[in-house]
Amino acid sequence: MPNFCAAPNCTRKSTESDLAFFRFPRDPERCKLWVENCRRADLETKTSDQLNKHYRLCAKHFDPAMVYKTSPYRTVLKDTAIPTIFDLTSHLKNPNTMRHRKRIKELTEEDLQKIKERQMVTSIDQLVKKEPTVEESNNDEPQISTEEKEYRDYLRSLFEIMLMMGKQNIPLKNDPVSDSGSKTSNLQSLLDMRMNAGDVVLQKRFQATAVNSEYLSSTHQNQLLDVCENTVREEILLEVRESRFFSLVTGELVEFAGESQLPVFLRFVSQNVLREEFLDFLLFEGDEFALVEKLETQLTQRWGLSMEDCRGQAHKATGSVSTKMKAVAVLLMEKYPLMLHMPCSSTALNIHLAHSLPFPNVQNLMETLRRIRALFEAPFTQDELHKAISLYYPKSEKAELLIQNCASGWTEQHNVFDVLLEVLPPLIFSIETIVDNYDGKFTAKVIADVYAVTETLADFETIVTVVILKNVLTFTRAFGRNLQGETLDVFSAANSLTAVLHSLNEVNDNIDVYHEFWYEEALNVAGLLGVQENLPRLFIRKQRTSEIGEIQAEAYYKEYVTMPVMCGIMQEVEDMFSENNLKALKCLSLVPGIMGQLKFNTTEENYADVYRSDLPSSDTLTAELHCWRIKWKHRGKEVPLPNTIHETLQLPDVNFFPNVNTFLKVLSTLPVLKLAENNNAAVKRMQAYFDSLPSLQWNKSLAMLNINSHVKYDLDVMVDKYCRLYPEEDPGSDTKPIP
Repeated sequence: MPNFCAAPNCTRKSTESDLAFFRFPRDPERCKLWVENCRRADLETKTSDQLNKHYRLCAKHFDPAMVYKTSPYRTVLKDTAIPTIFDLTSHLKNPNTMRHRKRIKELTEEDLQKIKERQMVTSIDQLVKKEPTVEESNNDEPQISTEEKEYRDYLRSLFEIMLMMGKQNIPLKNDPVSDSGSKTSNLQSLLDMRMNAGDVVLQKRFQATAVNSEYLSSTHQNQLLDVCENTVREEILLEVRESRFFSLVTGELVEFAGESQLPVFLRFVSQNVLREEFLDFLLFEGDEFALVEKLETQLTQRWGLSMEDCRGQAHKATGSVSTKMKAVAVLLMEKYPLMLHMPCSSTALNIHLAHSLPFPNVQNLMETLRRIRALFEAPFTQDELHKAISLYYPKSEKAELLIQNCASGWTEQHNVFDVLLEVLPPLIFSIETIVDNYDGKFTAKVIADVYAVTETLADFETIVTVVILKNVLTFTRAFGRNLQGETLDVFSAANSLTAVLHSLNEVNDNIDVYHEFWYEEALNVAGLLGVQENLPRLFIRKQRTSEIGEIQAEAYYKEYVTMPVMCGIMQEVEDMFSENNLKALKCLSLVPGIMGQLKFNTTEENYADVYRSDLPSSDTLTAELHCWRIKWKHRGKEVPLPNTIHETLQLPDVNFFPNVNTFLKVLSTLPVLKLAENNNAAVKRMQAYFDSLPSLQWNKSLAMLNINSHVKYDLDVMVDKYCRLYPEEDPGSDTKPIP
């Protein structure tokens, strides 16, 4: 959406000009001076925060000495800049051209006297300490020597290569497994190639270097990568700080050089568009208290954000890590009550609920699902599965439907356990074919992985676990699908939670009856697979021989599988959708499409307390919400109702409803809400990076550059930063022989 200049008689807007536009300052005293110089009476009643959020002045209203470029992409004002250049008379020639909202305030004698006094004080200050202009400052700066210029050009070449390696996913070193004997690193080869292509700067630097010498030490490589990484991250953080509100999302652990790292993402609204960007990997060590402290330190001290502005958190984890991250979420909410803990929109709710259960049999099953996904994403193995399905269900629509359901990503869908039960017989048949390997097209590793999957799937405890999870999670399936749907679907889910919990409680109250039916289903599935009913081997080893005959398998699985799963799912649903979480989601009724569905009988005021402290004018909220409903209720028939938060935020007149606008932006950042397809790429790019390289070639900094290859950067900023951080360093000065 374009920015419009707030100055009288100025019609410039950002889409029609290359001029920079500047926000009104947050500092009340300085903001007051801007308003007085603008001579707009309608701005005097607004707070500095309101002016900062909604009003801009273009660069034409400032002395050129107050405006300067920090990079080709960014123009900034000096901290003391005050707008002084205004056209306050041209409207007199044609009064009808002056819009009411920009009407110029007539000055009284008292106003004129204040301006004269302020100008006198300013003149005296300038006489005492005259601030040099940009030109004078540049003249005072020492001229860069030829040697320094060559050194900066050399650094630019190095940064270009490092950034290219990150963007093109080129590891620093060769793959030790596939290497054909060359000991030259990828970085060394790229430097050689660039010199051969005519890079004079690099040629001059390395022309006297021995042929078998390494141009850059690992220390200097890491320094260059750190500067690249921090510069790219800072570009993202500038947008996060500009938007103010954000949510924290963490991913599944990644191993770098034997250390567990936690991927950290931030969700925020920039230019009225919801985005989720990857920021860094956080070392995952210590207990939950240590992790909370690390997260706070990272966000506040290193990234310059405020935890008070964090409005949501979601943690994608499995097994024992899931339990620890739940404890982290609880501790964060105790310190920051508005940091609502919610499931992440990129993970199906039923998958999240299964991962949250800290039972070995469930976690073993979830790990097996991950292995199945990895195994059957390869073309050869997928073909074998499709053949097995066609043979098991010959000439039937069920076979075609099951093949469709087993398309890529089926192990991460809401109905994964339903599909798994149906596909189990052909899945095991296809595994046997892969193990036989008559054509020799499967590697030893694939066959070994298949064996591990078979061991788990052909186990009676696993079959019972799948059946129990399928039946219990049937009650949350529709609810979870709505959570991953559009804005109206999420609002419907929030209002249906009571019915979901009621159904789960009804099942729990009659667990004996339900378990009997579910256990019979498990026996039928086991019979199809030729698996005998038995107790888990680990349980048998722990019992006395005399007691084993007295334990009935059905009673055991009821006590150790059905009831724990039932109670765990109920508790997790209640925890993830607390009173504040539901209040927040019910505020989605601010979206006009939902208001229309409710016949404009919405009551957002009942839930507004959750975010009242975030609103720019909370005392006018009731009146503003009334005007917002009236606007859409009495719109023209040709005006459609926006159905999503994104569509609503794109409306040009939403800025005239500051409380509603803030509400929608805060709600947008909640992790449970769906991201647009083109704004949900960070997780996919991260997974693509890890899938494309052997683990020995993974590099944290290059991964960060690869995931954020879409971010604009300034090479001069990187060069300046390197020279400032490492003034005594000279990359390439300590070349050493290649081992």
